[in-house]
Amino acid sequence: MSPLFLAMADGEGGFWIVMVQIALIFLIFYWLLIRPQRKEAERHREMVAALRKNDDVITDGGIVGTVVHLTEDQVTIRTGENTRIVLERSKVARKLGDPAEA
Repeated sequence: MSPLFLAMADGEGGFWIVMVQIALIFLIFYWLLIRPQRKEAERHREMVAALRKNDDVITDGGIVGTVVHLTEDQVTIRTGENTRIVLERSKVARKLGDPAEA
């Protein structure tokens, strides 16, 4: 028999088995939940930073409009004939016609 099996049979290897299981659970949790959220947040930051005048966008609230003015932290969109809304840049959910959204 292997030394590891003998140690486990004596009850001395239980701590390391539990530590390996906890590490594996953390790695799976990271791979399935944390990593994809970070990638999506980074993609959103890049999209918001790349906004330009005349881009068609959708806000977090579902309002569709065209960018008419940009500042460092705000964006003004035209939603109708003469309707303009000022938003925080982070509230732009996505850009219409963006190939990354397909």
